[in-house]
Parts: sequence; structure tokens; C-alpha cells
Amino acid sequence: MRVAVVGATGAVGREILKALEARNFPLSELRLYASPRSAGARLPFRGEELPVEPLPEGPLPADLVLASAGGSLSKALAPVWAEGGALVVDNSSAFRYEPHVPLVVPEVNREEIFRHQGIIANPNCTTAILAMALWPLHQAFRAKRVIVATYQAASGAGAKGMEELLLETHRYLHGEAPRAEVFAHPLPFNVLPHIDAFQENGYTREEMKVVWETHKIFGDASLRISATAVRVPTLRAHAEAVSVEFERPVTPEAAREVLAQAPGVEVVDEPQARRYPMPLTASGKWAVEVGRIRGSLAFENGLDFFVVGDQLLKGAALNAVQIAEEWLKGP
Repeated sequence: MRVAVVGATGAVGREILKALEARNFPLSELRLYASPRSAGARLPFRGEELPVEPLPEGPLPADLVLASAGGSLSKALAPVWAEGGALVVDNSSAFRYEPHVPLVVPEVNREEIFRHQGIIANPNCTTAILAMALWPLHQAFRAKRVIVATYQAASGAGAKGMEELLLETHRYLHGEAPRAEVFAHPLPFNVLPHIDAFQENGYTREEMKVVWETHKIFGDASLRISATAVRVPTLRAHAEAVSVEFERPVTPEAAREVLAQAPGVEVVDEPQARRYPMPLTASGKWAVEVGRIRGSLAFENGLDFFVVGDQLLKGAALNAVQIAEEWLKGP
């Protein structure tokens, strides 16, 4: 298996390399590509230092391309890579809403992998983390309405977002006014109810991604979903407070049993012992943490819970590598 990582020097690209190595992904050759300004760098992989090459405009010498270099680049070049014979797993939003492109979380809709026409889309990080907790509950109790409030880390804006949070926090702590370039306003000691562009309906595109992508991944557009996406001054791991109304009766105990059996989910739900999902504990973890599971005070058959997942892992790099692993296993 000849593998190419496009956008290898970015935050997600670096995590893809770590996931390929940690999971012992079977490959005979690994090529790393990035923009011309990043070309010439060397990145560690399996005890070696691999060179980063400038990305060519034509097909890549690869059977599998793991791309994380932005939507416009993927839109232009992913079809070229696919026509050259590679399967492209794309982390950008370029193809998520194309009807012929599968949008996949392997724990939810693995079967869609094998309906690809050369390109498979990785979901938005917020959607992927929500899907991990919501899907097993949806299967067991049939969700009707979902209300989500997110607490999204600076890592959602990539390496530059994380750097800006650290730099501007340092500036603030040394008596200077923090500035904002990556974010709409300074992020240190602040929360921003603004991620991505506002749409005509008053929601941001980030909020609508949760709706559109959950519908596509679940294969069910009847599910009513509303989201409020908020950027918070944490470095890694997105958190989400979720309220769900189900068709069938549900109890916190039954929900915990279902989630305890769900792949990729870790139930962390001992509030009396101060154990609940947090970015500090979920960062660097492949599984998403779910806790604060309790009966809803608003819905008759309802649950409230809190889910936290590493945006760079299950929200991006890990999910892409898992798609490739399942593809290799076959239907």
C-alpha cells in the first residue's frame, strides 16, 4: 500500500502520521506533501525522518491519499488523484455534501465506504464527535429531536488557532491587550458564539454542518437537530452538551449500558467522584468520553449528556485512518 499524506505539516496532517504509526497501518511507501513553503521539512515516522515534498499538480504515486490541506485544494486536485487510481480520504468540506461521495464515521455507516467513486469525505469534527455518542442511543431508543451546544477548542482552527490562543494569552497575562487574526475576537478568557460564516437562517455554517452531516451519516433526514457552536479558550478536544428527545422510553441506566458497549466510546460518568468528560482528559485519546448522563427535565423520553472528543483525532485524523483501515478489510 503506497500512501500519500497531503497537508502533512499541518495539525491534522501530523496527527495522521502519528495514527498511521501507532496503529501499524500496512504500507510499503509513505510520501508527504505540503505547500512549497513547507517543502523541505522532515517529519518523524517509524524511527526515520521523512522529507516533505511540494505538492505536484497531477496524479500522485499512491494507492491511498489522506488529504488535509483545505477545501479549495481538495476540490481542484482530489478528482485528479482519484482518476490516477488512488482512493482519496478527504478531511476538508469540499465533498461532504456531494450525493455521490460517502460521508463516513466507520462506527456508524461503514457500509458507505464501499460505495465510493474514488473519494470518501471525512465529517466535520463536531459532527463526528456527536455521532459517536448519539448513534448507539439512536439505534436503541430512536432519537426525534436533538439540541446541541458546543464548546469548541482552538484546535478547530488548526495549528494557527492554537498558536494564537497561546500567544494572545501570554500577551494578556503580561498586561497587553490580546489581538485576533484567526478568530473574530480575542479568544483568551473569552467565548465566541461565532464559528464559520453566518447563514441566512441566522445559524452559522458550523452549526448547519451538524444538521446536514448528521442527516447524511445517519441516513435519516427526519431527525430534528438544532446547534449553537461556541469557541472556547481550550487548546484541544471539543465538548458538546446534548439534549435528546427519544421515541422510546429511556433511562440514564439503560443509556449507560448502551454506551458502554459502543465502539470508540468511553463512559466517564461518576459525578460524585468528580469524574466526567473534560478536554484535559479527552485530549490525545482515541475514544470520545461521554458522561453527565441524566434524565431530561424538558422531554418526557429524554436525556441530557456531555460528550468530549479530541478534534484532531476522532474529529479528523483518526477517523480518516479508520476509514482507510476498514476499506482495506473489504465489505
